[in-house]
Amino acid sequence: MQENSRNWAWCLLLLIPVIAVIWVPWYNQIEPTLLGFPFFYWYQLAWVAGSAVVIGIVYKKTKS
Repeated sequence: MQENSRNWAWCLLLLIPVIAVIWVPWYNQIEPTLLGFPFFYWYQLAWVAGSAVVIGIVYKKTKS
């Protein structure tokens, strides 16, 4: 029973990338640019890699 609640707690980390990308007012801006790309675009692209890291962490911590 206790292991199940730990797994559930780790799965809550999966909400971080979802909220970070779905809340558009946080990143709806042009500046700062990175290699000519507006913040709006490179922020979303950075979360592709960030989501992979978060998913990897949750997978390692919850696999039995």
